[in-house]
Amino acid sequence: MKIQANASGTRSIEVSEKHLMTLKKYALLKNLIDSNGIIDEDVLDKLKFNCRSILESQPTIDKELMDLCLDVIYNTNMKAIGLQNLVLLYVEWEPKETAKQDKEE
Repeated sequence: MKIQANASGTRSIEVSEKHLMTLKKYALLKNLIDSNGIIDEDVLDKLKFNCRSILESQPTIDKELMDLCLDVIYNTNMKAIGLQNLVLLYVEWEPKETAKQDKEE
């Protein structure tokens, strides 16, 4: 899956199912956005700080979290609009994934 990373649409970031699962595993998007609902560069910085904090607090590096950071969150193309599109992709993906997991159980 690809998300648009800038307003003009000339940049995109590839997001895999593993990336979305890692977002869910660490609840990285939960309580990330303030009550105003605006996703800006400050929100992106908050996400980056949260990821870095998790990575630094673990005794061993979680490869999936590291891949998410390198491939998506810290991607040079990632801007606020890219994060907004990532959130929208996650909001669309998460209920389907939860239903799939419920069906498997």
